[in-house]
Amino acid sequence: DNWAFLYAQRLALKQELPLHVCFCLVPKFLDATIRHYGFMLKGLQEVAEECAELNIPFHLLLGYAKDVLPAFVVEHGVGGLVTDFCPLRLPRQWVENVREQLPEDVPFAQVDAHNIVPCWVASPKQEYSARTIRGKIHAQLPEFLTEFPPIIRHPYPPSCPAEPIAWEACYSSLQVDRTVKEVEWATPGTSAGLAVLQSFITERLKSFGSHRNDPNKAALSNLSPWFHFGQVSTQRAILEVQKHRGKYKESVDVFVEEAVVRRELAENFCYYNESYDSMQGAYNWAQTTLKLHAKDKRPFLYKLQELEQGTTHDPLWNAAQLQMVQEGKMHGFLRMYWAKKILEWTRSPEEALQFAIYLNDRYELDGRDPNGYVGKLQDGGMGHGAGCLWSICGIHDQGWAERAIFGKIRYMNYAGCKRKFDVDQFERRYAP
Repeated sequence: DNWAFLYAQRLALKQELPLHVCFCLVPKFLDATIRHYGFMLKGLQEVAEECAELNIPFHLLLGYAKDVLPAFVVEHGVGGLVTDFCPLRLPRQWVENVREQLPEDVPFAQVDAHNIVPCWVASPKQEYSARTIRGKIHAQLPEFLTEFPPIIRHPYPPSCPAEPIAWEACYSSLQVDRTVKEVEWATPGTSAGLAVLQSFITERLKSFGSHRNDPNKAALSNLSPWFHFGQVSTQRAILEVQKHRGKYKESVDVFVEEAVVRRELAENFCYYNESYDSMQGAYNWAQTTLKLHAKDKRPFLYKLQELEQGTTHDPLWNAAQLQMVQEGKMHGFLRMYWAKKILEWTRSPEEALQFAIYLNDRYELDGRDPNGYVGKLQDGGMGHGAGCLWSICGIHDQGWAERAIFGKIRYMNYAGCKRKFDVDQFERRYAP
């Protein structure tokens, strides 16, 4: 289920050439830990096996793409290169670096394979809110939300087979923090991810529309780790979920809103706004209101370490933080509350954003993702929580009644959560 792969195979078939798949394994990436790398590598092992069955060699190259890929292209006489798309700064830089190093006569194509409507097609500019992008996306869904043609067994074998991959050695080559352990509930890889999708459809979809904001109910799809690592295609999930619109219309509509509209809105923001992970990325009204209240007295001030260990005065906040540390996934509704309290309990909005992004990217399996930076409540079956900029800087939100610290940014408090769900039950589940 990958349009970049399909496009590459179509080019190879047309030229009657072999097809190679390469993955460049970088030794470190932002705040990713062994939790993230372990999930990714185990998923890649499954990809390597599937490629072998399709007569397509899979190469795991160790190092940054700019250092290993152009050499591979020259060495194997590769006639063309196809890559996926990610709107974040670092992956975009990687693509740019490879482009500069490639031989002149090797064409290089980029396919947005993980959005349903490609990011640059959905809109040519930064959209203000879900309201402004929704119509544009829905208008283009009939063209893009189609069934995938299959990848076929490739008829042109490579002149030299792929070198066997020493997965254990790859594992030990990583320069990442190994103290954040891999999680047990989420089995990496496409087949496990598709099983989660099936269980969502049969067990949780019916209550998704009504219970997705209750952290005690199993109503989310929980697919965000597999989406984030490209192990399950969002498009596949939508195609499967939509088959049940007749039975669960409300749930299916909400799922499409969150997994398509909200998710692609987050991608749009990161693609068109270079400051997607800092205060400078916020709208003027939000920057102004936060600056105006930056000196307001905070009721509590916590250091990063106290937040990380979940030792604040607030048992609900601590429980949410511990859920993320232990399971690599915090419930989407709580991710809003969690981020807004960080704004309330740190020295400045800048520090709040820095702490929230650090914790999100370090512990959430789906961290380092456009949704983590800006998305709004994207349980969209994704279980992507509210993004840090949505919660702290009001991105894609509106101004609310002014109050201390928050200014006009949407406020949330403990009492509000108590009205929404059984807070005690959740706190007991994740008591330290």
